[in-house]
Amino acid sequence: MKKVVPILIAIGLFLLYIIGRLGYMAYVKYAPSKELSDLADFYHVSGNEIALFLDGQPQEDKGLLQGEQPYLPITWVNQNLNERFYWDEQEKLLVYTLPESIVYINTDTRSDKGLPLLLETGNGVFLSTELILTYTDIRISPFVEDEVHRLFVSTKWEPEMWTIVKRKGAVREKGGIKSPIVALQAEGVRVRVLDSMDYWARVQTEDGHMGYIEKLRLGESDPMTYISTFQAPVYTNISMDQKVCLAWHQVTSPEGNSSIHKLLRNTKGINVISPTWFSMTDNEGNYTSLADRAYVDYLHDQGIQVWALIDNFSPDVQSEVLFSRTSVRTKLITRLMEDAQTYALDGINLDFESIKESAGPHYIQFIRELSVSCRKNHIVLSIDNHVPAPYNAFYNRKEQGAVADYVIIMGYDEHYAGGEAGPVASISYVRNGIKDTLKDVPREKVINAVPFYTRVWKENKEGKSSDALGISDAKAWVKSNRVSLQWKENLGVYYGEVIKDEESKVIWMEDERSLGLKMDAIREYDLAGVSCWKLGFEPKEIWDVVNLNE
Repeated sequence: MKKVVPILIAIGLFLLYIIGRLGYMAYVKYAPSKELSDLADFYHVSGNEIALFLDGQPQEDKGLLQGEQPYLPITWVNQNLNERFYWDEQEKLLVYTLPESIVYINTDTRSDKGLPLLLETGNGVFLSTELILTYTDIRISPFVEDEVHRLFVSTKWEPEMWTIVKRKGAVREKGGIKSPIVALQAEGVRVRVLDSMDYWARVQTEDGHMGYIEKLRLGESDPMTYISTFQAPVYTNISMDQKVCLAWHQVTSPEGNSSIHKLLRNTKGINVISPTWFSMTDNEGNYTSLADRAYVDYLHDQGIQVWALIDNFSPDVQSEVLFSRTSVRTKLITRLMEDAQTYALDGINLDFESIKESAGPHYIQFIRELSVSCRKNHIVLSIDNHVPAPYNAFYNRKEQGAVADYVIIMGYDEHYAGGEAGPVASISYVRNGIKDTLKDVPREKVINAVPFYTRVWKENKEGKSSDALGISDAKAWVKSNRVSLQWKENLGVYYGEVIKDEESKVIWMEDERSLGLKMDAIREYDLAGVSCWKLGFEPKEIWDVVNLNE
């Protein structure tokens, strides 16, 4: 018996050890962690960097703190808050365009508090939150007194749900009790619930921390309502009191102006002529001019407005260079306004095509600035655009629609010289162009352009090519070549082909019927009008079709 007792004691002690060990392991496994988060590492910031949150979502970009003033990177501001802050890298100038004025700011410009409105650093340009708030309808909540700086930006004004913490607890990096603690929350404080899971909620605390808290610690929610006091700028526009019926008049020499008298005789319903008078010649804001005051006076006597066209077709013009300098844009705009006054122009029509994506922000800034001068001088500003496509999205039709008077869809060149054979403007191409443009531009500003031309596609031993023919000449070609035309319902054009001398010729014919379908689409979508390329290509009968004001 004496031998058994020690064994029993040993067994007991071993069992106690096992139970204790298991208890400790259970505690380790199930007890909440008391580890504190490394906040700098958690927010991915150091020094004077500011962690940014946009509508509750963490951002890769970082702000900067200088003194007591937070600054946000302009690239991030442009992308997420306000694209109208324009930085001229070459002239080191920030430009902000309002409806009737232009604000210029450089690194020496100070706020009322004596702090710089912008910073230029090795990491780019940063704008003060004070400056951003002046022109942007947002809320900013900075928490920059702590060693680790944070800033919250809200772009939405609907009520936010804030919840009372009914049982004190920890806000953790992740949804789990083993996750490090970001902040402790006392009973009775509020947190904003951003996301809700089964047992955890992603929250924002009143003192500007983000993380996860157990849902069982949360009580009733209360909506927090914010009222915006921001007054958005109002862009006034010039609109004709009737539907626009515009015809482009291609003028290539001073003598070409005189043709307007003959060309106008067979037309009906035209209320705007856009002569191709101005052509950019270099990257310094210079252009050639074929403008003629007598031409304008004659059309005014006919009750017709003149919107002079300016283009960038010269190979010596690189739009990404031309528009990237504020001084050059200003020079160009000043001269356009001078010519508008000299020649009594009613409008300016921009036809800048095939610009590179890198030119996009600069071109749009030019449009903004030009719109200010046009608005002040009562000059109509219209802008030509190809049918919307992913590759030309940088033309930014939405911004065009905000600041310009009219946005013109060049609803043609579906198939073009050097490309695959096909119609110039099938009806689906036109309708899709209209629908896609209306996603960004109000219908009262949208004009759809129709082609007064078609193409004859040729294929022989030497390869493929095409010739553009006006509708009148195309009809004559069809007749002389005895081409049998077939109506293609799916395309909304006539099709014909002829083979002669080992050469095939194909035409997708534009005429009164095909243009009638395009005009039906313009009426269906209640667009601002129609424009026609180009005057002189058309038979007289076309004007009975292309007339929106009868």
